[in-house]
Amino acid sequence: MANHMQFGFQDASSPIMEELVEFHDHALMTALAICSLVLYLLTMMLTEKLSSSTVDAQEIELVWTILPAIVLIMLALPSLQILYMMDEINEPDLTLKAIGHQWYWSYEYTDLKDLTFDSYMTPTADLPLGHFRLLEVDHRVVVPMESLVRVIVTADDVLHSWAVPSLGVKTDAIPGRLNQTSFTATRPGVFYGQCSEICGANHSFMPIVVESAPLANFENWSSLLSS
Repeated sequence: MANHMQFGFQDASSPIMEELVEFHDHALMTALAICSLVLYLLTMMLTEKLSSSTVDAQEIELVWTILPAIVLIMLALPSLQILYMMDEINEPDLTLKAIGHQWYWSYEYTDLKDLTFDSYMTPTADLPLGHFRLLEVDHRVVVPMESLVRVIVTADDVLHSWAVPSLGVKTDAIPGRLNQTSFTATRPGVFYGQCSEICGANHSFMPIVVESAPLANFENWSSLLSS
């Protein structure tokens, strides 16, 4: 859960989000090294006396051609690896269908019989003590922890986006089209997200709450909800 004055990401709760945080730190350190080098060269040019000595142009061109290429390779390889990991979905343990409406979400557990529900934001007047305003819902999405969950995302009316930052998930919900993503919650907990596509007047009131629970708890919850 994010808080005010927080400059970094939320704590990663899935392997994909852990990789994204590591890549962010890697790219940030690369940018810091480049900025430091440029600042050093600018300082040297402004403070040192002018010199008539010259360097062979071919050597300079070789250096400023090879160095940027190396930097781009250092950024491209881990980036492509993460993109491949995010797109690869092999034998999911559970399939969840998320349908965006103005302005609420509908969920269908396609692997389970008659397990569908709508998820609305909890009004402030009905909010239990200690819960988050504008982020809590009346029906949470419950998934088993340490299980690969495939999420099929679509919309019923306009564009929406199903996003949960701590799980590293953000997928557009487009009417007439099915997009899919996946995640694996590595620990039990409650993870908050919101619709991340401007979808109308109440766009700010489409929260997403994913609760990760042990498998036994998930089975008990699903049997009670479907009965």
